[in-house]
Amino acid sequence: MTSPTPTASRHARSTALVVAGVADLIAICVFVAIGRRNHDEAGSITGFLTTLWPFLAGAAFGWCITVVATGRRFAPNALVPTGVVVWVSAVVVGMILRVVSGQGTATSFVIVATLATGVLLLGWRAIAALSSRRSR
Repeated sequence: MTSPTPTASRHARSTALVVAGVADLIAICVFVAIGRRNHDEAGSITGFLTTLWPFLAGAAFGWCITVVATGRRFAPNALVPTGVVVWVSAVVVGMILRVVSGQGTATSFVIVATLATGVLLLGWRAIAALSSRRSR
């Protein structure tokens, strides 16, 4: 069996990066959409975006930390460290940005946000890891 060409490896890595980024974006959008729906605030696009941006910025910060820390070993779909760093950053940076922008950070919201984003951001990575192991 021959090893993949550098171009094929680069393409696979780029694909994994895009898929992981889109999966994280979807996970955070789902979290925000469910939260807004549960509070009867589902109808406003601007409200959705206002709630969304701090968590997206936090997740992006987590991606940056992981890329810098792992360099060439960066694995965007890895549960550890990428998933954990993105999750914690989404919550911590997201809450800081919510405070700075005048949005609420009630203790119950912080707890729910931590649990829900953890399930969503780590959950898809865990499923992908299990699926990958089964296919081998």
